[in-house]
Formats: sequence, structure tokens, C-alpha cells
Amino acid sequence: MATDTRQPQPRPRHRLNRWWIWGPLLLLSLLAGGWLGLKYSSTGKRAELGAGYIAHVVCSCRYVGNRDMASCKTDFEPGTEIVDVEDDTAARRITASVPLLAKRSAQFDPEYGCTLDKP
Repeated sequence: MATDTRQPQPRPRHRLNRWWIWGPLLLLSLLAGGWLGLKYSSTGKRAELGAGYIAHVVCSCRYVGNRDMASCKTDFEPGTEIVDVEDDTAARRITASVPLLAKRSAQFDPEYGCTLDKP
């Protein structure tokens, strides 16, 4: 009876190298899917609503009520602390945003007051 004297073949290294390419792509696609899921779910809609509400409230406080930004922050409802607010005094525009999810702006017009821009 003959014995098999062949050595076992080493595993090819190109399989390991594939993970350096496909691993980050898989992770990136999972992150993008999660972000899209949040953005277009009820969470994203609530973020859009909250950003619009804060933009309008702060615009009215700032330009109709002639109050400063520190005073306007006291008008925030509980739960809206995550919303960031930017003031463009030259354009009389307030921009409120929820990081990575929503951004809305309200602009003051002397005839119409504060109006939200279209999303």
C-alpha cells in the first residue's frame, strides 16, 4: 500500500486580503443603512419638526421680541436640548439643526414676521 507523502497545502493569503477590502465596505454600508433608517423614520420626522419649531420660536423671540439669544434659550421646551441654534443677524435668519438628521431655518420679514423656509 502506498502512503501519501504530499504536504498539506498552505491556505492562500488572498482570502485574508479580501477582508481588508470587503470589511470596511460592509461596515460603511451598514452605517449608511442605519443613518437612512433614522433619517426617514419617525425619529427623523420628529427631528425635522423639532428643528422647525425651535427655529420659529427663536426667530420670534429674537426679532419680534427683541431679546438676546441667552434669553431666548429659556423658551426651549423640555427635550429640545439637542437642537443647535445659529443666528445670522445680517440676514435676520435663525437656523436650527439636529446633528446628522434635520436642519430648518426661519427668517424674519417685517411684514409677515418669522416664517420657516421650505425644507
